Amino acid sequence: MDMNTILILVIGLGFGAGIGVFIMLQRGNPSAQNADQSGLAELKGQLDAITQTTTSMQNSMMSNLQNHQQTLNETLRQQAETTSLKLGNLNERLAVIDRAQEQLKELSSQTTRLENVLANNQARGAYGEIQLENLITQMLPSSAYSFQHSLPNNKRADCLLQLPNPPGPIVIDAKFPLESWYALGQAEDETAKAQARKGLEAAFIKHVKDISERYIIRGHTADSALMFVPSESIYAELHNHLTKALDTSFKERVYVVSPTTLMAILNTVRAVLRDVRMRQQAAFIQEQVGRLLKDIGRLNDRVGKLDRHFNLAQQDIDDITKSTRAISRVSEKIEQIETDDTASQSEQSAQGDAIIAPPIPPRLDNNE
Repeated sequence: MDMNTILILVIGLGFGAGIGVFIMLQRGNPSAQNADQSGLAELKGQLDAITQTTTSMQNSMMSNLQNHQQTLNETLRQQAETTSLKLGNLNERLAVIDRAQEQLKELSSQTTRLENVLANNQARGAYGEIQLENLITQMLPSSAYSFQHSLPNNKRADCLLQLPNPPGPIVIDAKFPLESWYALGQAEDETAKAQARKGLEAAFIKHVKDISERYIIRGHTADSALMFVPSESIYAELHNHLTKALDTSFKERVYVVSPTTLMAILNTVRAVLRDVRMRQQAAFIQEQVGRLLKDIGRLNDRVGKLDRHFNLAQQDIDDITKSTRAISRVSEKIEQIETDDTASQSEQSAQGDAIIAPPIPPRLDNNE
């Protein structure tokens, strides 16, 4: 029930109560009805005034209620828009949170798979070998390395770098004892950490000696080998706390490398291989230059012969030219003789008996 209905009911009840009082007064005192006509008229006027006042109040209240209703509707509309916008933002954030949760689940599953891989000795060794293989294949040409290479002592190396002498082929081992490293990571207090470091140091020294005995073969490999650890944190732990193990590795000529230090070594190896190829190419170039010089000498001889032939041909041409000129002069003299003979015959015809001896032909030069 709204405010307008309540207001109309209140006014109606007040008006009905006034009429009821008036009727009761008339029923209770009939004689006063005739005597109080003026009072009834006055009461009627008051009731009319009350009615007008009530109507005016009703109209005013209706107007106020409409204004309040419009204000309330506008406020509700704005609140609805704000709520809808906030709900949209909340849905977007919830979608982002859902995607993040899915990524966390995927990362958790990958971490679980990695832990399962590292829990197996063979799988853990394969993990280090795969990381080593990725680094080497990215840095060196295929002719510079060999994976799972069989050595003369029937041992199989994880990787063999094919370097020229010196230093010769170098073996890289990727099977670091990670069990002791994980034991150090799981230690909860200093005492447990100290005990775990001793175990890690002992395992490290044993592995270094195994590499030295298996992969350093005099006359077949270099006099040193590399041990690859697949983590920079392991490399830092060795240099910070396991100095005795590092001293043993230096004595055994087994040098520890991490992914970063191995990349630096591979860059050096690539430079060495490039220098070797350049020296090989330089010898080839020298050989080809020697052959080129011999060819140039033969070409020079042939050009000299051709020049001599040209000189002889030029001399022959000059001789031919001289002969041609001599023949031309003789021809001119012969033609002149014929011309002179024709003129003489004409004179003889004109003079009758006059006889003119023929002219003596000119003597030819022997050189012509």
